[in-house]
Amino acid sequence: MSPARKAPVPVALARSRRAVVRLHPDDDVVVASHTLTPGDRLDGEDVAVVDPIPSGHKVATRDIPAGTRVLRYGQVIGVASTDIARGAHVHTHNLRMLEFERQVEPSTKSRPTRYVDEPATFLGIRRANGRVGTRNFIGVMSTVNCSATVVQAVADAFRRDIHPEALAGFDNVDGVVPLTHGVGCAVDPLGEGLAVLQRTMRGYAQHPNFGAVIAIGLGCETNQLSDLFEADLSDVDRPIVSFNMQDAGGTRMSIERAVALIRDMLPAVNDVRREPVPASELVVGLQCGGSDGYSGITANPALGAAVDRLVAHGGTAILSETPEIYGAEHLLVERARTPQVAQRLLDRFTWWKEYADRMRAELNNNPSAGNKTGGLTTVLEKALGGVAKGGTTDLMAVYEYGEPVLEHGLVFMDTPGFDPTSATGQVAGGATLIAFTTGRGSAFGCQPTPSLKLSTNNELWLRQREDIDINCGDIIGGFTTVDEVGEQIFQRMLSCASGERSVSELLGYGQNEFVPWQLSAVM
Repeated sequence: MSPARKAPVPVALARSRRAVVRLHPDDDVVVASHTLTPGDRLDGEDVAVVDPIPSGHKVATRDIPAGTRVLRYGQVIGVASTDIARGAHVHTHNLRMLEFERQVEPSTKSRPTRYVDEPATFLGIRRANGRVGTRNFIGVMSTVNCSATVVQAVADAFRRDIHPEALAGFDNVDGVVPLTHGVGCAVDPLGEGLAVLQRTMRGYAQHPNFGAVIAIGLGCETNQLSDLFEADLSDVDRPIVSFNMQDAGGTRMSIERAVALIRDMLPAVNDVRREPVPASELVVGLQCGGSDGYSGITANPALGAAVDRLVAHGGTAILSETPEIYGAEHLLVERARTPQVAQRLLDRFTWWKEYADRMRAELNNNPSAGNKTGGLTTVLEKALGGVAKGGTTDLMAVYEYGEPVLEHGLVFMDTPGFDPTSATGQVAGGATLIAFTTGRGSAFGCQPTPSLKLSTNNELWLRQREDIDINCGDIIGGFTTVDEVGEQIFQRMLSCASGERSVSELLGYGQNEFVPWQLSAVM
């Protein structure tokens, strides 16, 4: 399905005003603003290019002997594996990962947040328990893979693109979301994996973007409905209905029962109105996927500028993807509100190192093939760009996967780097909006939480603009600034939270992105 509105073609698509971008005076490399050829001179660097340099890739600005640490952002991104000549291409063929002890100074750069005098507002859905949603869905969740087919069939019965009559007259209902997954049984009933799955499902059941939730089990699985909802849900002010297929008479009768339940719920779920609420009620999950060499120059710092605005207005932003900030964690530690918050973050990295060892993996499993094609070389480089999404304010709290986010300001949630799994944890924690940067072009949406897509470069914007909400590529050419785009992103956050649909919503994304973190050994 094509989106109802077309994203406008960007105005400034002329060749960049500058051949390269220098990010820090001490850097050994600069980043190409467009494709460079041997013999090209780099303005301001007194360097002649000696290799073909793809757009977004690095050029050495000085001779770098083998074994020398290489700086970008004023930080170490790896070590030269061979001698690198001035003007040469710096990439995977001559730069490798470097494990080293980073200087960690907890809370040394913590500063009180400066709040605005008149906070911005958006049109939110105020639930009876006081929480504010940005959308109004009905959720149908499976406890186990065995009930996933039923859950999907129930949701399909209310898809507007298949059965437009099913939700006719219920314009305030955004749709019915299937929350299916491939786990829930053959796992340790007392293990961490099941606990994380249940915490995630409870977070969705209580999410303010749901007007009602139905949970469907098979009946004999490890993830029992009675255990899943034994937690105190007294704060939930909307229906949470559950039943097992084995008690309902099997597949057909379970589908019919759930469809009938939703039809009965529709009038009450539809009875909502949006009202002006302060931006302090907005919780934004920060994501990046398909990153490239421009991510840390354009979209990520622009999103960081938007986050600084959100925090100044009292709102909350959740930075995540722990393995993908490996190498930049010291920058967050310095901004931790207290040494205790800093230590909690460091403890999560200790856990990840032990986890990777158990799995015979390395935290430097990044960048991906697409990241490398786009100019990234090591996880250190990727992390330094990725952490820019979090802006510059204090780190107020650190949460484990799917834990309820209660603190305002910038917080961190421990999640894997895999986008659907990471975003699932953020939504379980209470994120009511997702902001997602991409350089290579990522196909992602999220229900019940809308997702805004931000492109890092003009080439992607032109190639895939129906998938992008905001283009940040003009920053690289000097046609606009990080701060100006940050303001644009912040205003788009408010309009999307008020009900204006993102392009991923218009394209129908979000029906397959519920991917809880699977930690249990499958027995």
